[in-house]
Amino acid sequence: MGCGKTTVGQLLARHLAWRFVDLDARIEHRAGLRITEIFDRLGESAFREIEHEQLIEALGQSAELDQPTVLALGGGTFAQPQNVELLRASRLKEAPGRSGTGSAVIWLDCPIEVLLKRCVTMADRPLFRDEASFRQLFEQRLPFYQQADFRADSSGDPRRVVEQILALGIVGRGVEPPDQSSSSPGSAHIGNSDAGRVKA
Repeated sequence: MGCGKTTVGQLLARHLAWRFVDLDARIEHRAGLRITEIFDRLGESAFREIEHEQLIEALGQSAELDQPTVLALGGGTFAQPQNVELLRASRLKEAPGRSGTGSAVIWLDCPIEVLLKRCVTMADRPLFRDEASFRQLFEQRLPFYQQADFRADSSGDPRRVVEQILALGIVGRGVEPPDQSSSSPGSAHIGNSDAGRVKA
């Protein structure tokens, strides 16, 4: 929440001439409701089901199109074990005749004080109730975020965040974590002090 996933994801995709997909936008389109309305009317468990379904579809579409994609995940997406498994599995897949090598999850890490300052002015954050509950949610999600393949500090200008991601060197050599090697591109998933993703 508030780490800049959509902004950074769009800038990164534009810089790389990759396709950009926002998971929250897919969820809203599928449900015909805004995220806050889904939480209010259907509850968080229904939201998580739609989120997981849309993540499966987004990953499948990216693989089917064989098109490099930056996929911005929602703040809680990577904190759901079934989604972590799905993202890890997509990283390992290599389809015959395709250039992609899977995907990488990039954690857009941002100090909680900066996140609080950003989120307090946003009306479309269904899980942002007050500072105490936000801090608790952040602490619950942090161990998941720390499992991301890569980390970028997202507390500054979004263009600098994109530069950090590019400096990781994951685009030119593939997006496997540093202990693996490849010469072909993959995919990146951009997330928040929430984790996110890049896909190629």
